[in-house]
Amino acid sequence: MRRSTDAILTSHAGSLPRPGDLIEANHQRELGKVDEAGFQKTLTESVSDVVRRQVAAGIAVPGDGEYGKSMGSKVNYRAWWSYSFERLSNLKIEDIDRDTLPVQRSSPGNTVLSTFADRRDRIRFKTAYGDPESGITTGPRPLNWPFAVGPVRYTGQDAIAHDIANFKAALKANGVQEGFMTSIGPASCARIGNRHYKTDDEFVFACADAMHEEYKAIVDAGLILQIDDPAIAENFDQINPAPTYEEYRKFTEPKIEALNQALKGLPQDRIRFHLCWGSWHGPHMTDIPMKEIVGLMLKINAGAYSFEAGNVRHEHEWSVWKDTRLPDDKIILPGVVSHATNVVEHPELVAERIGRFAKLVGKERVIASTDCGLGGRVYPDIAWAKLETLAQGAAIASKQL
Repeated sequence: MRRSTDAILTSHAGSLPRPGDLIEANHQRELGKVDEAGFQKTLTESVSDVVRRQVAAGIAVPGDGEYGKSMGSKVNYRAWWSYSFERLSNLKIEDIDRDTLPVQRSSPGNTVLSTFADRRDRIRFKTAYGDPESGITTGPRPLNWPFAVGPVRYTGQDAIAHDIANFKAALKANGVQEGFMTSIGPASCARIGNRHYKTDDEFVFACADAMHEEYKAIVDAGLILQIDDPAIAENFDQINPAPTYEEYRKFTEPKIEALNQALKGLPQDRIRFHLCWGSWHGPHMTDIPMKEIVGLMLKINAGAYSFEAGNVRHEHEWSVWKDTRLPDDKIILPGVVSHATNVVEHPELVAERIGRFAKLVGKERVIASTDCGLGGRVYPDIAWAKLETLAQGAAIASKQL
C-alpha cells in the first residue's frame, strides 16, 4: 500500500456517481431486456471512464466507483450492500418492507428486538424523517428482503472476476500504479433476515467465511481490498434501549473477531478498513463517539483505516489521535471532504484538515480521502468537484508540510 512519502496522496471511500448509460443498462438487465455481452461492454467502458476521470481530478489511488455493484436486481433491492445478495447462496426473498423487518440484536445481559425504523435517531426526529420536505434523505426503501434459510456460501466467483478484470484493464489503460476495490464486511452482510443460524454472531461468522473468498480474489489480483462494514459503528443507533459504551464494545467484539477470521491469511498491507456511521443525510445525534470505538477499529487486521472526519458531526474527532497511538505499520485515510453536504469544501480548508492529522501521526501515514461514498449522496457534478478540491487541498498541504 502506497504511503504519502513525497506528497499527500489522495483516494476516496468507494462509491462514485454512475453515468446515465450504466444506470439504464442495469435497469434493462434487471428487466431481462439486454444481452449480457452488451451489458458487459457498457460496464467495461464505464469503469475505464471512471478511472480516467479520477486520474484527471487528481486522485492518486482510485477505485472502480463500485460500478459492478448495481445495488439493484429484478426484485427491487436498493441498498449499498445489496450486491451481496446475488453472491450468496440459500437466501430466500420475501415481500416485506425492510423498515418493518424485525432484527434480533444480542447484547450483554439482554436481547432486543428492533427494526431499521427503530433507530434512535429516527425515533427522536420522527417528524423530520417522515417529512419529504425536511431535506433528510435515507435512500429508497427496499420492499423485498432476503432471509438466510440455509448455510450461506459464496457464489459470486464470476461476478467478482468480471469486476476485477474491468478494473485492472482500466488501471492499466490509465497508467495507474495502485487501485482499491470495496467489499462488504461480515457484520453488515449479516444484517439481513436470519432463519437458519441459532444466533446473530453465528450468522456473522458464516458470512465471514463466505465473504473471505471475495476478499482473497481481490487481494490475489494485486488490488487493495477495502472492507466496508458500517455496522461496526452504526449498530449502536439500532439498539433499544441505548447500551452503555462498554456494553456496545462487548457486543461488537465478536463482529471484529469474525472480520479478522475472514481476513486470515491475507496481507495486512493490502487491506484497508472503512468505518462510518451510515451515509444517510440525517441528524446523526445517536452516533457512538469515535473515541469509544477507535480501539476496536485498531483491532481489525488491516494496514489502513478510513473514517469520517469532514462532516459536522465528526470533524472534531481528529483530536482522538492526540491520545490514541497509531501502530507504526498502519496508515489512516481521514475523510477531509464530506458526502453529507452539497457545499464544496475550499482547498484551504481541506489542507487544514489534512494538516491536523499529519501533525499527529506523520504526513507519510495520511492519505486524504472522503467521509463516505459520494455516489448517490451528492449531485454527480458536485461529487467530481469535491474530488478535485480534495486533490487541490492535498497539494497545498504537501507544500505546507
